[in-house]
Amino acid sequence: MSLAFRNEIDVTVLLAGGTIADVAILPRSRPPLTRLFAGKPVASLLSVLPRLFSLCSVAHQVAFLSAVEAARGEDTGRETVQRRVAGVVAERLTELLRGLFVGRLTLDGAGAAAVRSMMQASAVLGGGIAESGRSRLDAVSQIKAALMTLGIATDGEAPAPGSALATHLATFVDDALLPPAADQSFLSAADDLDVVTRLLADGAAFADAPDLRGRIPETGVWARRVRREPAVSPGAGPAERFKARIAEVARLCAWLEAGDGAAEDSVVERYRLGDGKGAAAVECARGRLYHAVEIDDDDRIVRFEFLAPTEWNFHARGPLVRSLQGSVLAAGRQGHDAVRTLVSSFDPCVAFSLSFREAGHA
Repeated sequence: MSLAFRNEIDVTVLLAGGTIADVAILPRSRPPLTRLFAGKPVASLLSVLPRLFSLCSVAHQVAFLSAVEAARGEDTGRETVQRRVAGVVAERLTELLRGLFVGRLTLDGAGAAAVRSMMQASAVLGGGIAESGRSRLDAVSQIKAALMTLGIATDGEAPAPGSALATHLATFVDDALLPPAADQSFLSAADDLDVVTRLLADGAAFADAPDLRGRIPETGVWARRVRREPAVSPGAGPAERFKARIAEVARLCAWLEAGDGAAEDSVVERYRLGDGKGAAAVECARGRLYHAVEIDDDDRIVRFEFLAPTEWNFHARGPLVRSLQGSVLAAGRQGHDAVRTLVSSFDPCVAFSLSFREAGHA
């Protein structure tokens, strides 16, 4: 089986002087799961999914298992749900930290060691290794200590003065990218049933370029922030999105420390769509992930579809495009760097390339 696909998004910004006239996006290619797995036993996919989806692999496994259980009409025990939610939250924390620190900042020895310690501890929580209360508490304590070293307090979003994060945030120039006022829309659990019904009915035709009756909502860190705090202005530049990521890291750490097992942000939801048909939604680091399956009486795959957050955020008419169109840029590298920072803040699950052209030369 070949699992080679085009894992890059091309973003072209078309300029009219110092204003962004338009944004063209060439999306990545997505693996055709039904073609790859139709006729195969459900159990045979569990070892394949982590290789097919190397990022957010826990979220993909939870989505698949939850969708299959819904298709079978099985109940999922409360302890199993709590364990899955904790695993997804811990993985979300790890992915957010990777996005904040790895390849972005220059860290001293203590900072680099803290990032490694943080990821090791969150992997323990997410991997189901910390079964005992003592092991869980040890892992959470390790996470908190690493956060403090990195300049992130668990009670706020402002990084500690002098930390690598604070130094990086100080490089953001407020007027390097001035976006226009634009209508914003955000994906939530209230959309789940519409999404999974379309996903199972229309498959790749929907998943490659999803929309909800013309609405293409944003999903991810900023969407979660706006849902929690409706008073926050829905439009956001690079600095606001960066601070929202820091705040979510602190909040997730506090949630893991509480250890009460209560679901937050509708982390895992499942939907039975008929005999042998089921779907699930999982709130992972980059936003809301969907799996939809149809299985036969022998527990073999008939259809298997997925929809990742990247397809919403990097849609040709989606949130990233809306955030950039009409923006006024600072001249030269400063403006280009601000655009790159904003694109990065939407956190695609694959690499992206970014280029700039004058609109008359497109």
